[in-house]
Amino acid sequence: MVRLPDFRLETFFSRWEFTARHHMTASDAETMALGELLALADEEDRAAFENLRLGYTETFGDPALRAAVAGTYERAEAADVLCFAGAEEGLYLAMNVLLDAGDHAVVVTPNYQAAETVPMALCEVTGVALDPARDWALDLDRVAAAIRPNTRVVSVNFPNNPTGKVIGAADFTALAAMCDERGIRLFSDEVYRGLERDPVRTLPQAADVSERALSLNVTSKALGLPGLRIGWITCRDRELLARLERAKHYTTICNSGPSEVLARIALKSSSSILARNRALIARNLPIFDAFFAEFADTFEWRAPDGGCIAYPRYLGTDGVEEMCARLVREAGVLLLPAGVYRSELTPTPTDRFRIGIGRADPEEGLAAFAGWLRRRR
Repeated sequence: MVRLPDFRLETFFSRWEFTARHHMTASDAETMALGELLALADEEDRAAFENLRLGYTETFGDPALRAAVAGTYERAEAADVLCFAGAEEGLYLAMNVLLDAGDHAVVVTPNYQAAETVPMALCEVTGVALDPARDWALDLDRVAAAIRPNTRVVSVNFPNNPTGKVIGAADFTALAAMCDERGIRLFSDEVYRGLERDPVRTLPQAADVSERALSLNVTSKALGLPGLRIGWITCRDRELLARLERAKHYTTICNSGPSEVLARIALKSSSSILARNRALIARNLPIFDAFFAEFADTFEWRAPDGGCIAYPRYLGTDGVEEMCARLVREAGVLLLPAGVYRSELTPTPTDRFRIGIGRADPEEGLAAFAGWLRRRR
């Protein structure tokens, strides 16, 4: 197994996620109870769940689940889908299948840590940073300049974690074409797709744009069902998908049968679940706007283009790491400081923190945050 550094986000969460009184940095939308999800099932899926025998499942994933996943794409079929135990497994195995020593990858920063540390453990990697001075813009010329003759993968994530940035559809399509022209695989992390503030800005999925591209998604983030632990990669290159399936034999082998049935129920009802979650974010944003307006001398705030997390700037002289550490110790309010998102590939802002905007009833946590800030004045 490739040796990897500690996962900073998970190490931080292992200390505070289930002990802090106010989890204000959740990366997923508000979840639902099992009974709520089952209430969305049709008779066939409810019977499948109740009568499921708890044996092994297919490594590629339950055929009905793969069909439900394929139904969320314009050009993919069930045979173009491979299911995983969450998105992390899909990312890890894809990079191990696509990259070897002597290869090169390009990764956009800031990012979910595994997006860079996994390829960095395998080959040389060049980072291309989103520009915070230009609303986290992605410069395609810089991506093109980073590409080498041995580049095999370009890895992106939109809506971006942690910034919430969504680039323009024309840029995304141009990026896919750039990769195809050079024989490069575009690896597109799309786990927040469906939570755009303006639905018009929803990007096409990479697997629909290119036969060679890989689209990564999961039930955890936009659907708010992380407990299911069901993710997938969609790619219309079935030879590559078969290689990924063989790699999965060395990790989970197959997914949880109950989770696969529940995931297909969720996907068949994804329109209503996503609408609920977008409405929750729309309801929450004015509350966050008001909070940051009160403390405009302390924070620089901008609502994200998409997803259910934002990345405000902290203006205090003590620094964001100290602020977040004291906040959770003294007020029980958990945020993720910029150090969790530092990159080994590019400079990344050191004065930001991640805050979640997709959970129900954020008022109590924001009140505790506000009270702590007022006491410091």
